Amino acid sequence: MLPSLAQPLLLPRLASRTTTAPRAALAPRNASFSATTPGRFASPLRAVVSQPGVKEMAPAAAPEQEGRPLRVGLVCGGPSAERGISLNSARSVLDHIQGEDLLVSCYYIDCGMNAFGISPAQLYSNTPSDFDFKLESLAQEFHSLTEFAEHLSANVDIVFPVIHGKFGEDGGIQELLEKTNIPFVGTASNECRRAFDKHNASLELNTKDFLTVPNFLVEKDKLDKSKLEEWFRNINLNKENGKVVVKPTRAGSSIGVVVAYGATEAAEKAEGIISEGIDDKVIIEVFLEGGCEFTAIVLDVGTNNNSEPIVLVPTEVELQSFSNSDIEEDTIFNYRRKYLPTQQVAYHTPPRFPSEVIDCIRKGVSLLFRHFGLRDFARIDGWFLPTPATSLVSSENGGKFGNTEYGTVLFTDINLISGMEQTSFLFQQASKVGFSHSRILRTIVQHACSRFPSLVPSNNAWTALFREMQSAKQAEVIQNGTCKQKAFVIFGGDTSERQVSLMSGTNVWLNLQGFDDLDVTPCLLTPANGYSSSHDNDSSESSRDVWTLPYSLVLRHTTEEVCAACFEAIEPERVEITSRLRGQVMKELEQGLSKKDWFAGFDIADEQPTKYSLEQWINHVKEAKAVVFIAVHGGIGEDGTIQSLLESAGVPYTGPGPIASRTCMDKVATSLAVDHLASYGIHTIPKDVRASKELVQTSCVDIWNELKAKLQTETVCVKPARDGCSTGVARLCCPEDLEVYTNALRRKLQRLPANCLSRAHGVIEMPVPPPESLIFEPYIETDEIIISNESREDSSRHLVWKGEKEWLEITVGVVGKRGEMHSLNPSITVKESGDILSLEEKFQGGTGINLTPPPATIMSEDALQRCKSCIETMANTLGLEGFSRIDAFVNVRSGEVLLIEVNTVPGMTPSTVLIHQALTEDPPIYPHKFFRTLLDLAFSRAN
Repeated sequence: MLPSLAQPLLLPRLASRTTTAPRAALAPRNASFSATTPGRFASPLRAVVSQPGVKEMAPAAAPEQEGRPLRVGLVCGGPSAERGISLNSARSVLDHIQGEDLLVSCYYIDCGMNAFGISPAQLYSNTPSDFDFKLESLAQEFHSLTEFAEHLSANVDIVFPVIHGKFGEDGGIQELLEKTNIPFVGTASNECRRAFDKHNASLELNTKDFLTVPNFLVEKDKLDKSKLEEWFRNINLNKENGKVVVKPTRAGSSIGVVVAYGATEAAEKAEGIISEGIDDKVIIEVFLEGGCEFTAIVLDVGTNNNSEPIVLVPTEVELQSFSNSDIEEDTIFNYRRKYLPTQQVAYHTPPRFPSEVIDCIRKGVSLLFRHFGLRDFARIDGWFLPTPATSLVSSENGGKFGNTEYGTVLFTDINLISGMEQTSFLFQQASKVGFSHSRILRTIVQHACSRFPSLVPSNNAWTALFREMQSAKQAEVIQNGTCKQKAFVIFGGDTSERQVSLMSGTNVWLNLQGFDDLDVTPCLLTPANGYSSSHDNDSSESSRDVWTLPYSLVLRHTTEEVCAACFEAIEPERVEITSRLRGQVMKELEQGLSKKDWFAGFDIADEQPTKYSLEQWINHVKEAKAVVFIAVHGGIGEDGTIQSLLESAGVPYTGPGPIASRTCMDKVATSLAVDHLASYGIHTIPKDVRASKELVQTSCVDIWNELKAKLQTETVCVKPARDGCSTGVARLCCPEDLEVYTNALRRKLQRLPANCLSRAHGVIEMPVPPPESLIFEPYIETDEIIISNESREDSSRHLVWKGEKEWLEITVGVVGKRGEMHSLNPSITVKESGDILSLEEKFQGGTGINLTPPPATIMSEDALQRCKSCIETMANTLGLEGFSRIDAFVNVRSGEVLLIEVNTVPGMTPSTVLIHQALTEDPPIYPHKFFRTLLDLAFSRAN
């Protein structure tokens, strides 16, 4: 074990804050739990994350006792298809509310409505499937929801439900908590039921004289097609091809939302949603052609049970389509567009609507919040139509709320528990009005506490402890006179991996900024003058800019969106509009919150982005005596260019040096560098490199036959020679597959639609522009691993693995100094569809399965240690340092490895496998500590 992992290298100027560490591993269910873990961590973490199942999580506080941490129970999961998003939200909440003054216990409801106390570490999984099958052995199971509620009543002060959809937003968990008199964050059960059902809410809005979208309700086994056709006629829609949206009445995250044409297709899609079990009630709505979707967060600043909603700065959701795509996609804000970082959606906060329309939206959202009796916070979605749909034009609609001089405002969805992923609307809009992630979440929790008289002593104690800690920190700064160490996190770039780079950089920045001794600045690397269709991909350093970003501009889904927001932020007219709205909302918030003795104020300044050339930026970093955390995937981030520039300027940086970076960027060079290590159990895959121009100009049949003969294979894996993140990676089984692939290159398609090749597969994101060269390899057949949810006598979840081929795909993080690289525990990658791990399965929230470490039923301890030894030998041979990720195939019997590729700037998203692997170390390394360790390694190398 490397000292740098167990005891991070901390220079005097980089002292870590002293706090208590979380316990990361749960005992088997029904085992007894200890409240303390002496010696569990070699170095302190910055937060307290408590262990579920502990009967006494903190000393009982007398009403007059001051300085006791607040105990929060974080509940996620649930039975709906949104449980993966719920896991992401819970992880983000955990990251930002935890602290010395706040104890967090984590709980999970599975799809069968069984409740478990789980380790905080499990929240960093990419999907519940990563740990669902382990719950019986690793978590504390409650025999019933009643027992679960009794446990919460005895062990937490307040519950923060983070369950999206069924049981979370329909009043289910709220009713459970109310019956046991447990305080909780959010709206009460009866009000949740009223607001969550889209059909009932629409009827209620209509009675309150709000404009609503015409809709038709379809209930299970009650569809009357003649009435549906009559509805089409009544709203002036052609029953043969009239365009409508079909969606569940009680689901969120756009799950199950589809477009249909005509009554017959609408009926079929409605019945399909019901038969899939998403919901047994479906609504068919008019498609609002030409409309702009918006969403608005509401924060309640009222006293006791008197609601006083303040609507933050709304966001416009701009859906984008591309004419060069083979995929027919309707412009709806579906699940993929919400959670996968592609250029199909852009957000504008505030919206690009007239001021009167924005004011109408804020007023309407506030009225709805009050009318439905919502509490603490919520998110309300709707549409602005510059020209009203014909179905809305009638005399009875003329006097309803939503009519403006510039068009029509309609409200369509009420979200009782808004998504809380790192870049969610909650944080986007909160940061616009001066709230960091931590401050907005703590404000919501504090407000919820103030609504429960029984929590007054606990809330006062928490507030007192928080103030005591803040005073102590300020006194320490004054006494020591210390300056914060500057660090810059750079991400973006111009490769097809830039969106994942944005996710990685944002995650690193948010984790590092939690350290009191660091001043961390996020930076976006872009082509000169931004992203545009005319960009000629000039590879010289002078053709790139770097923007230093204010807090609110980082929280976007794409680099293009961040870059556009930078230009927009310095455009005078937009500056004026944003400034006016920001000032207005902050004044309203301050008027409400200043009355609360617990309100700690705003903590995000209104700053402007600054643009530098790459050369100017490096000089700026040098003058600041800063360290650079490189999170630029592919291109100059991984080919040694940035590393060489920083090294020449004497600026310390994370990851391997220029030589190792250049070698590993070239997959062929990487194989050649370790080709002599066969005696150590390290092997490479034969490769054939072809120029993209050759592929599009030569007969696919001829190329196919040449590949089969040279590689001695019937099935080929194709991938860009210098790209990653599964972009452009596909399994080809015949000349026709190669023809489809080369046609995509020729037409510069952004993606290949699902199942367009001869074997089933998901959507394949393609590199744009096409790569100069491609690598063809024999496709390695691996054993299929299935996570089964089918019931069996001893467990309801289990692994199915036949073990016939003995080879499995793994990914492994390596961390440490050069020549002393340490292998983390490998992760077995489980593909949910097709033969190639998709972009979604790698990076989209709530999808993808990784088994970390490999289960003992699949891989013995001896084989695991042999595998890790091979990985370390490979890392040291390649000259890696800092951290990297190695993808390989492993023989589960012998531990020998077959190299796939090395990523010197691996993905660092919130649920990346590197996080899983660091959490399985002994002691476990939590994300903020992991990224801090990497930063300290950069300093160690520089000194």
